[in-house]
Amino acid sequence: MDILKRLQEHSRNIPEQPAIVSETEQLNYRQLEEYSNALASYLTASYGKSKEPIVVYGHKNVFMIVCFLACVKAGRGYCPIDVSVPAERAAAIINEARPPVVLMPENAKFMAGESEPINLSQIQAICREGDAGPDADAWVKDGDTFYIIFTSGSSGTPKGVKISLGCLNHFLDWAVELGIPSKEKRGSTFLNQAPFSFDLSVMDLYTCLACGGTLWVMTKEMQGDYQRMFRLMEDSDVKVWVSTPSFADVCLADQKFAQKLLPSLRAFLFCGETLTNRTALQLQERFPKAVIVNTYGPTESTVALTEVKVDRELAVNENPLPVGRVKRGSAIEIWDEQGKAMPDGESGEIILMGDTVSTGYHQREELSRKSFFMCRRNDEVLRGYRTGDSGYLKNGMLYYLGRLDRQIKLHGYRIELDDIEQNLLRLDRVKNAVVTANERDEKITGLTAHIVYDRKVEDGRQEARRMKEALKEFLPEYMIPKRIRFLDSIPMTANGKVDRKMLQGAVR
Repeated sequence: MDILKRLQEHSRNIPEQPAIVSETEQLNYRQLEEYSNALASYLTASYGKSKEPIVVYGHKNVFMIVCFLACVKAGRGYCPIDVSVPAERAAAIINEARPPVVLMPENAKFMAGESEPINLSQIQAICREGDAGPDADAWVKDGDTFYIIFTSGSSGTPKGVKISLGCLNHFLDWAVELGIPSKEKRGSTFLNQAPFSFDLSVMDLYTCLACGGTLWVMTKEMQGDYQRMFRLMEDSDVKVWVSTPSFADVCLADQKFAQKLLPSLRAFLFCGETLTNRTALQLQERFPKAVIVNTYGPTESTVALTEVKVDRELAVNENPLPVGRVKRGSAIEIWDEQGKAMPDGESGEIILMGDTVSTGYHQREELSRKSFFMCRRNDEVLRGYRTGDSGYLKNGMLYYLGRLDRQIKLHGYRIELDDIEQNLLRLDRVKNAVVTANERDEKITGLTAHIVYDRKVEDGRQEARRMKEALKEFLPEYMIPKRIRFLDSIPMTANGKVDRKMLQGAVR
């Protein structure tokens, strides 16, 4: 697939089909093509034909996507920064990316540094009054960077993951068939929950555009007002749902979230977090017409590269749920600490290889050499990536066990926090569970479980004692959290993931 040529075809064949729809505005495929061409011409004329990336700062304005496409048509990768990103971190990303210009479809909360800022009104004027656009020869090529998404670095400095046009195209060849066949996705509405600075959004944005669908974007503000969100969902006609499992859990807390609310919904596509058995079973009960697809992949693998359809039999019999079989063009191995491939069923570090593995980190050559490598498999030379994730393979199916850096040592015992969370979810009444380590003077002193029940807890101490006693059936004494907190809900980051830092800070 060539996503840029596919969009060009859509602009000719389905010009009036809505491409991007928000609560207040929308763009069709003709406008998306014409506006991005005009802005691309402006970028080329004003900033030359360099390969330097361009930062796009905003949230869910429909012109965000126009900016993305304009950048790559001008031969440059784009780097999205969401408005939820703190000003200091946004400035650090701009300093790392060193763009000649920052496109701002939203009001900026930070200075663009030495980069020239272009605001929404300027962008709109250029789009509506600009030239036809550069020739396709000027577009990014297969090995060129299409986008750069910055993720957290262990040093505290964000690192930019470079994804090439080739990686994205190979991903889309697979993603358009996820859940339901691509022919059933044509013209369908896709849900966009994640901000565009979170790579999960690539799954809904470009899969939707590749299928000639309509992307229904949800702002953070909308997601914070459940009544308004469900009211708008009712009119959305969403057919393909893409989100983190945590966001689905938030929606499931309301009984309205069912097939009646979204009668056209046919597929849930999950990535970014662990999908629990409980969540899968609830969704199957509420949405009997929809398939549930569990996927796995870090940003460095172009969103995801495994898939498994979670039916009722799998949800009842497999705990934890598998994250699937690897897509065509990719391979997975499990390595021990010495880099030796582990046999079937034995856990170790998940190693990814294939045609969607990132080309490396932007301007971070040393870090790239530590994480990425080239290898030969079946007479093919492939890019490889060391994920830092723990897991195992069983009959070709991948099982994710958590982050290697989520493994802690307490009183001499090595403990996987994800292991404790999975067992907490086996207890009656537990809807959600997150375990954090308590630290004092850089030493781990104990564990805290943060629990959401399916009903109000009248006596927290008594309930905590009961839970600890029940956990003894599944866990050794040293793995049972000493402290249990009961919450109404688990806090989430702007990306829709569990905010573990907030939970950990609450017990200090």
